[in-house]
Amino acid sequence: MPMLGTVDAEPYAWPFDGGVDPRRTALVCIDWQVDFCGPGGYVDTMGYDIGLTRVGLPATAAMLAHARAAGMFVIHTREGHPPDLSDLPANKRWRSAQIGAEIGGVGPCGRILVQGEPGWEIVPEVAPLPGEVVIDKPGKGAFYATNLDLVLRTNEITHIILTGITTDVCVHTTMREANDRGYECLILSDCTVATDAGNHTAALHMVTMQGGVFGCVGDAASVIEGTTWEGPA
Repeated sequence: MPMLGTVDAEPYAWPFDGGVDPRRTALVCIDWQVDFCGPGGYVDTMGYDIGLTRVGLPATAAMLAHARAAGMFVIHTREGHPPDLSDLPANKRWRSAQIGAEIGGVGPCGRILVQGEPGWEIVPEVAPLPGEVVIDKPGKGAFYATNLDLVLRTNEITHIILTGITTDVCVHTTMREANDRGYECLILSDCTVATDAGNHTAALHMVTMQGGVFGCVGDAASVIEGTTWEGPA
């Protein structure tokens, strides 16, 4: 069976409790959706450089393949709202309208951040396989108004590795929420992205403060290299 050994990370070798069974570890892939990293999606419509939000896809694809081979529990998240926008807060809708990409409005990839539309789907490079858990969330954090915590505890997950968009918003919010619930977290610097390079760097730096206030920062290669194979996978 594979074993995930300690990972070279900052500010400490992750996890704090030494090696961990990959089956107790979840790889959480946050919001790798067309709306956030595809042409014509929400981020593109707002005028941000999707080159910045796509840069983490190769490392995430490699990490995802490794996680599947090692037997980690894989979870994908999607941010979006039902077609009637019944769970869309008025201030969130208003803010998006001010920057020319109103949530629920029609864009090149269908209605922006609306469930079932092309822009809401996860990009092919890191798409879920049949049977993998997909969490649909209405907000930034993946725990808010979802069953994520129940899914993790039901499957005896104690450790979480995070990838996704954006480092400073949805990924950071989810990591903070997970930390408060007692999960040992690792955020991967090369598998997380932001619409602003400075925000990405700052968000990672925040994690390392106070001895690892929310967990640790590492990269995909360190996780892959830290996995040992004691027998058939």
